[in-house]
Amino acid sequence: MTGTETAGAATIGSETISSYLTRLASRQPTPGGGAAAALHAAQGAALVAMVARYSTGAKYEQHAALVQRVTEAAEGLVLEALGLADADEAAFQGVIDAYKLPSETPELKAARAATTQEALVQAARTPASLIGVAGSVVELATELFDVANPNVISDVAAAADAARAAATTARVNIDINVVAVKDPGARAQLAQETDGLEDKVVLAADSLAARVRERILH
Repeated sequence: MTGTETAGAATIGSETISSYLTRLASRQPTPGGGAAAALHAAQGAALVAMVARYSTGAKYEQHAALVQRVTEAAEGLVLEALGLADADEAAFQGVIDAYKLPSETPELKAARAATTQEALVQAARTPASLIGVAGSVVELATELFDVANPNVISDVAAAADAARAAATTARVNIDINVVAVKDPGARAQLAQETDGLEDKVVLAADSLAARVRERILH
């Protein structure tokens, strides 16, 4: 999970890469896997936008509308992924805060347990949203494949692989939160909402990356 260092601090999207990596390597709960997943997705989307911008001009005029739409959508996904990085940290902080609630009386203990469970459910739903973003990145990259500038076609595969990593990493973050949810009903609901979400993304990303490699090598 991941996000900003403290409430009100600069967002991940506004800090330097060096600063982010230093924090990622530190012995602190955030940033972590959620940040990595979100930035995988953001980089994938940015790569799609870059390929689209290299696929413009007279040679690509017949595809101008598609390229423009893909460019704008990819830029939107970059921002959405970065926002989910910060949302993930907020969700994780909610779990931490819940565990710190007082529990000296049965009433307080019950209240803490309920708050903790709610926080864990939210912490599982945030990476689920990221898987949706990753899927959208792969869809845009796939749309671009047939019309992309061949000089940057390898970056279509790079975008797909980044989105794949985002989806599979997010899946692990869903799992680690779901297993901590004690209410069977809540766990069943989360399973219904999230099980298999990443499968379609992985299959589509693998297929697209294979198509790119085939085009390069043949």
